[in-house]
Amino acid sequence: MKSPAKSPAREANGLREFLTIVFKRKKLILGVFLAVIVTATATSFLLTPVFEAKSSLLVKLGREYLNRPEVGSNAPVMSLNQEEVTNSEIQILKNRDLIEKVISTLKLENVYPELLNSSSARVKPLDVAIERFEKDLTVEGMRKSNVIQVSFQHRDPQTAARAVNLLVELFKEKHLQVFSDPKSSFLETQLLAYDQKLRESESKLQNFKQKAGVFSLEEQRTLLLTQRNALDTALKSTRHIISEQHKRIASQKEQLSRIAASPARYTSTERDRIIVEAKSKLLTLQLSEQELLKKYTENNRLVVNARREIQMVKDFLREQESDINTKAKTGNQVYQSTEIELVRAETELNAQKGKAQVLNQQLAELDREIRSLDYSEKNMQQLKRDMQLNEKNYQTYLEKAEEARITVDMNRLKLANISVIQSAMVPAEPIKPKKLLNIILGIVAGVMSGLGLAFLAESASHTFTTPEQVEHRIGLPVLTTIAQHEG
Repeated sequence: MKSPAKSPAREANGLREFLTIVFKRKKLILGVFLAVIVTATATSFLLTPVFEAKSSLLVKLGREYLNRPEVGSNAPVMSLNQEEVTNSEIQILKNRDLIEKVISTLKLENVYPELLNSSSARVKPLDVAIERFEKDLTVEGMRKSNVIQVSFQHRDPQTAARAVNLLVELFKEKHLQVFSDPKSSFLETQLLAYDQKLRESESKLQNFKQKAGVFSLEEQRTLLLTQRNALDTALKSTRHIISEQHKRIASQKEQLSRIAASPARYTSTERDRIIVEAKSKLLTLQLSEQELLKKYTENNRLVVNARREIQMVKDFLREQESDINTKAKTGNQVYQSTEIELVRAETELNAQKGKAQVLNQQLAELDREIRSLDYSEKNMQQLKRDMQLNEKNYQTYLEKAEEARITVDMNRLKLANISVIQSAMVPAEPIKPKKLLNIILGIVAGVMSGLGLAFLAESASHTFTTPEQVEHRIGLPVLTTIAQHEG
């Protein structure tokens, strides 16, 4: 439900009532107004002026925030973003130790002389000064930038500027102190230790080479393997020759056997005629034995004698044939040449067997040398690995020590990632009190206070100022009004 709109007549009555109260209470309003204005103006001129000195710093992403691995050769990594870096620097700037150093350097009697007369036994003047300095100090990062603004308020403009500049200077030193790496001496000690280990491992490797007679493993191994390959090839060839000689000797022996078993290959001699006659005699005796057996028994003396003669002839034939088989016929050139070739083959076989034995010995000696070289290589590789490990550690600590020395030199020269954009200047004008603003605020406050007191006095009064108030109070219309003139 909408409230009824105010009529123009009612608005006019309200304005007339307001103006009536203002004119009625004009003295009160004017008095209050003037009192407030005078008070505000006097206060603005009587307050001690406060000056503010400002300085701007640029924070760069420098070496301090690079995360370097303790070992290895990995590249350093930036572990923080720009906002985190700026916030870290702000916290260092607001450090209590820095503020204490600033006050101590500038002297407490120059910064806050009124604190020297404080008689509090529980709180030291320096602690109070530090707290007041912290309240007067403003450190903030500029939005969307890597700039930090440092401002300090003080009654003395020169003291304010000196305090800011001194704080910035001490901050740069504190920054280097915070990010300094105290491991330089440790790295130097480790570097000397690994240098000694590297020299010892090099000496051990050199002594082993001289003792084992090993200087170039690959060349020595290649030479030994080449020699072994040549010896192995020669041994296989010798074994093949020996095998061929065995076959040749067996073939020649078989050929000699065939020659010895074939009488046609030999020249007939007197021995051959005797054998023929003996065979004829044997045949005659065997026939005679058969005739005697027909007449007599086997135990007959004639039969026994005949058999004895037969056995004698057989033994003779066997002896002659055996002698023929074991002796060459003097007129057979094939048998003689075959026998000479057999002797040569047997001689060559013995020579090749001796050569094979020598080659086997040489191969065994080479195998021992190769195994010894493998054992030497294993020890040598272990010594090389130790030397390489010590050299790697030495190089790592050498790089770290060099980085530490560079950092120390840069810190000594006060080279940091902090740059002063604008040093604090002595402010020419105070930042407070702001006289014009205080006067304007006093005017506004005087008007509001005068009107407020006027309406408060009117509401507390028992008289009527306007006819409407009378009508509202008694509930009857006012017929006429009489103006009052002050005599």
